[in-house]
Amino acid sequence: MKAAVFIEPGKVEIQDLPKPTIQEPTDAIIRVVRASVCGSDLWWFRGISERPHNTPVGHEAIGVIEEVGADVKNVKAGDFVIVPFTHGCGHCAACLAGFDGNCLNAKEMGSSGFQAEYLRFTNADWALVKIPGQPSDYTDEQLNSLVTLADVMATGYHAAASAEVKEGDTVVVMGDGAVGLCGVLSAKLRGAKRIIAMSRHEDRQKLAREFGATDIIAERGDDAVAKVMELTEGGADAVLECVGTEQSVDTAVKVGRPGAVVGRVGVPQKAEMNTNNLFWRNIGLRGGVASVTTYDKAELLKAVLDGKINPGKVFTQQFALDDVQAAYDAMDQRKAIKSLLIVEK
Repeated sequence: MKAAVFIEPGKVEIQDLPKPTIQEPTDAIIRVVRASVCGSDLWWFRGISERPHNTPVGHEAIGVIEEVGADVKNVKAGDFVIVPFTHGCGHCAACLAGFDGNCLNAKEMGSSGFQAEYLRFTNADWALVKIPGQPSDYTDEQLNSLVTLADVMATGYHAAASAEVKEGDTVVVMGDGAVGLCGVLSAKLRGAKRIIAMSRHEDRQKLAREFGATDIIAERGDDAVAKVMELTEGGADAVLECVGTEQSVDTAVKVGRPGAVVGRVGVPQKAEMNTNNLFWRNIGLRGGVASVTTYDKAELLKAVLDGKINPGKVFTQQFALDDVQAAYDAMDQRKAIKSLLIVEK
């Protein structure tokens, strides 16, 4: 089968790899229909983080189940599914508490790479999210939105849920990548009245407004803090931190009003953080790995199927699987907000 493989920083290529097989009774083999490149993939692509060379890549996809292990009862061969990166088991303490992104029974890496014609998925019985019907029942636009439910839309929603966004809130969203834009959409979905998006790029500002942003701030650092304070009465009720840089986290803490909560989903780029700023202003900090299956089953899949949200608009370029290098380059060079991979038409 064709699969995308990491060769070295700046280089991915398609290789012919063996089709995955069932290895555990909780596995499923999935024929991939669409996949995508994630902003977190750029970390190892740019050489910022370590990744073993010559390994399959990708962790966002939708597809059709070809085969399931003996212990898989809730889904079956032929089912059309969202393939979350989180692989929750559904019965450990973390999953039962609604934090399947921290499943205590998740296997390392969870599966083979998702940017491939087929993938092996662990903890398939609960973690996979069944979509009604078949891929042919949906428009391209709907399929694109369903792909986002494997990670990016659920991650944006996790920022909003962690920040406890509620009806009538004023919300600041740090980051204008796909996760930040989905954070804007999530804040709107949860009833925020005012949504301030931090963005310097015209194409992303335009999509942020389409998703529900009421204000755009292009400044960074202290200038951004001052601008938020001008627009609000003492700061935001909730802040969605969707970048992970030291500056973004620092700004997120400073733009919240006393008692605000920061929902942090940007992958941390530094281990250190000055928590004194939280203490002196009674700012809460929550967040981490998204609870993809939990959110998809509870709200997000229905919101997409009902046409309430259309997060697939974050895909501004699409590529055939054979052109995976171009898909990575487009995101690395900021020519695409997010790259879609068409694996099967």
